[in-house]
Amino acid sequence: MLKLFLPGEFVKNIFEITPQKLKEQNIKGVITDLDNTLVEWDRPNATPKLIKWFAEMKEHGIKVTIVSNNNEKRVSSFSQPLKIPFIYKARKPMGKAFRRAVKNMGLKKEEVVVIGDQLLTDVLGGNRNGFQTILVVPVAATDGVVTRFNRQVERRIMQVFKRKGMLQWEDRDNE
Repeated sequence: MLKLFLPGEFVKNIFEITPQKLKEQNIKGVITDLDNTLVEWDRPNATPKLIKWFAEMKEHGIKVTIVSNNNEKRVSSFSQPLKIPFIYKARKPMGKAFRRAVKNMGLKKEEVVVIGDQLLTDVLGGNRNGFQTILVVPVAATDGVVTRFNRQVERRIMQVFKRKGMLQWEDRDNE
């Protein structure tokens, strides 16, 4: 049961995930969370560095879909200017939004990786549904109300992983 919360890989930020690394793993598509994965939860638009990351993915034929539990206004106002497909109110870790994203990208789930900053939504949802998963350190030190509760639970799970030697993890403060 605990293994469902264990990410396949963990990185400091989204920028450590390159098209070359994904292609080496036969990954052709990315399902990524939005808030605290791509940008801070309260930042309305993509940063120039993130816009460049999206462009590199596209140049290399890697499809990206944003799958977020947030509302339509938040997710569409971020995604539409970038012309990035998105799914809002995804109800992660449930599988419906993940399956819809894969279908919309025209890929098999073995060709898609789920990237996010939360064990309880992104990693659990990705693992439960048979995807490769990558956990990123949250971009912001603060969270919305629901996420704050999730983080408390996640810290306990992380402590178990660390104690068992299953995960080496660095928090934002250790950067």
